[in-house]
Amino acid sequence: MDLKSTTTLNNGVKMPWVGFGVFQTQEGPEVENAVRWALETGYRHIDTASFYENEAGVGKAIAASEVSRDELFVTTKVWNTEQGYQETLKAFDRSRTKLQMDMVDLYLVHWPLKHSFKETYKALEKLYADGKVRAIGVSNFLPHHLEDLLSDFDVVPAVNQVEWHPFLFQKELYEFCKSKGIQQEAWSPLTRGRFLNEPVLTEIAEAHGKSPAQVLLRWDLQHEVVTIPKSVHKERIIENSRVFDFQLSDLEMARLDSLDSDTRIGPHPDKMS
Repeated sequence: MDLKSTTTLNNGVKMPWVGFGVFQTQEGPEVENAVRWALETGYRHIDTASFYENEAGVGKAIAASEVSRDELFVTTKVWNTEQGYQETLKAFDRSRTKLQMDMVDLYLVHWPLKHSFKETYKALEKLYADGKVRAIGVSNFLPHHLEDLLSDFDVVPAVNQVEWHPFLFQKELYEFCKSKGIQQEAWSPLTRGRFLNEPVLTEIAEAHGKSPAQVLLRWDLQHEVVTIPKSVHKERIIENSRVFDFQLSDLEMARLDSLDSDTRIGPHPDKMS
């Protein structure tokens, strides 16, 4: 495996296992440099969102890169204030314009707003049918949101991007997505740095001569979860890419799984409605 290695989504589209996230990365030189360094390092999967307010910088960095567009997998998301059928179609056009792209590889409903996520997903189905996106999916959906969605729609989400790390394992959600052929993807896989000094994690990292961050990303991959670490530091961007030259044992994976304490860094999806 390497940064170009892919999983095949439920519609046949290939998505790199490791991506580069740009949440809380400032529009302008900061995001442009970060994306440029990521592409130079070998990342071929970039994850942004309307809410991040840096789609233009992402698009500019990609356009300036020597990497061809067809080698890249680009994700963006429709924000809560843009949800609803017509609003989502307009939001997508705004995002596509900022990204300087005719087509986006993956478009996600950012949060499951109770009264609008179905109309929003309906718009995503239209964008998919019209060939404007290669795949559609959701973010922060729990099993009950997914069940509700699946009861009304023909297109099964290709991806569910959620907060996921050893301290928030969400086993029921993980198994539900597996059973429905929905690829799970982890946001904040490095816990925004909060748990990098956890003793079990540091012990395992030392045993492999790796950083705690690299162990967390490797844990994602061995659970067959797509992961999108973010950083604005070149050396960290490179470090986060070096997760393919070691393997966690079954015992180490189980020890990391056991760290689950249902600890969220971001909001609970049911409280975003």
